[in-house]
Amino acid sequence: MSDAELVARARQGDTAAFGELVDRYRAAVYRAAQAALGSASEAEDVAQEAFLAAYQKMATYRGEASFKTWLLTIAWRRALSRRRRLASLWRRFVPGDPPDSPPPDRSPRTQEGALIEAEMARHVQRLVRALPARLRDPLLLCASGEQTYHEIASVLGIPEGTLKWRVAEARRRLKERLGRLGYGDD
Repeated sequence: MSDAELVARARQGDTAAFGELVDRYRAAVYRAAQAALGSASEAEDVAQEAFLAAYQKMATYRGEASFKTWLLTIAWRRALSRRRRLASLWRRFVPGDPPDSPPPDRSPRTQEGALIEAEMARHVQRLVRALPARLRDPLLLCASGEQTYHEIASVLGIPEGTLKWRVAEARRRLKERLGRLGYGDD
């Protein structure tokens, strides 16, 4: 069944139809939220909030964008709002920067490799956080998973060409700054 058919049924009160939409887009919504927040538990909360908000706002969905894009826009905005709220709370109660998210779970071959990977992950996280939001957010959304450039551009409300430039510029800046830290191509 197509998204349009499921949306029509969900608007008529068919919760099973909405459940099918949730099943289809759960992973994409979660990855977008995690990209914005860097925390699995926070991303789960935001994903649940986004699905609840989408269900409550089904009547406002006009079909100008795909259902997936509409849903990801809701999730992204909620994740950004939560990110701002968490940063504000952190600054209020704890001096200094918020803690880094743990590095990705990989199995390096040596203890030295594990330390180098962890150090590089901390640098990358710090450098990504330091990017201006107009570069950081497109980069995080693109890195989050299965959304196309077209969908991400719609979520952010910018032209697709602008999105591609911002992602390329963010990557260029990260590569340059990592190079200055000794992580460049040798």
